[in-house]
Amino acid sequence: MKNHLPLIDKEGEVRELKEEDFALMRPAEEVLPLSLLKTLGIRGPQKAPTKQKITIRLSQEVVDAFRATGKHWQSRMDCAMKNWLKEHSPHDVKP
Repeated sequence: MKNHLPLIDKEGEVRELKEEDFALMRPAEEVLPLSLLKTLGIRGPQKAPTKQKITIRLSQEVVDAFRATGKHWQSRMDCAMKNWLKEHSPHDVKP
């Protein structure tokens, strides 16, 4: 393995990083222990994707109402749609 310059000089200052330094860097998810990642609130890869990322246009009234419920408002919106589908069909709705 090639010898690398230390990142900190004798005065304790971080030296200017070079292109070679950046090439050696890896994402935190690859190098930090799982326990630290959990403490930092960094999730690992999803085992089985359960939701699909899409773009959708909704009325401002609907978005404002769900956003006003706080954190995880999109999950609550998903839950509301699932509950609606239990008794309705999307084919019955006219735009």
